[in-house]
Amino acid sequence: METLVLATRNRHKVEEIRAILGDRLRYRVLTDWPDAPELLETGRTFAENATLKATQVLAWLARRAVNSGEPDPGTPWWVLADDSGLEVDALGGAPGVDSARFAALDTGAPGNSPDAENNAKLLRLLAGVPAERRTARFRCVLALARWPDPLPVEPVRLFEGVCEGRIRQTPSGTHGFGYDPLFVPEGYDRTFAELGSDIKNRISHRARALDALARWWTQHRHTAGATV
Repeated sequence: METLVLATRNRHKVEEIRAILGDRLRYRVLTDWPDAPELLETGRTFAENATLKATQVLAWLARRAVNSGEPDPGTPWWVLADDSGLEVDALGGAPGVDSARFAALDTGAPGNSPDAENNAKLLRLLAGVPAERRTARFRCVLALARWPDPLPVEPVRLFEGVCEGRIRQTPSGTHGFGYDPLFVPEGYDRTFAELGSDIKNRISHRARALDALARWWTQHRHTAGATV
């Protein structure tokens, strides 16, 4: 069974990825190792941040292999990094890459903001904006890499998924995380937080990016004979 290292400490993302990809992989997450690095996200696009996170984990795995013998260089491990967020048209695409720390931008506080504070700021900025102008989308970019051998041609392979929708006037629902209580996906009249994980994991931005990744894996296995 192949090992996939998820380059995140966000348990909600881990749960979604595992639910979508299933049990064909052995999963490891950064919280499995006390010495795992804090990942820098200094890029200004989702693709830049996903790539940064994947390459930081690759470098850490290389150091760990030398110091502790895990992972074994003879057994490739895959690294999957995710960067995702909400783009609201009436706000010029904000919060974008700052989605998780949207409220903290006002105070300069380090780290991510609580979901409730991010949602409150979004509603405050959209006060008075009519329903037809509250269009938005969730965007996800995944970066896939393999340690110790880079993938053919591209050391890091990117996959993108987008889910179009709109922002409600008030939050609703108890499932999910982040902006899920405010985001109504296109074709539905309920928020992600109301629809629940079964539907979200079929239509979300992350589900679509993971579907693209899975299709690439199938093709890569067929054309390159690689074990993925």
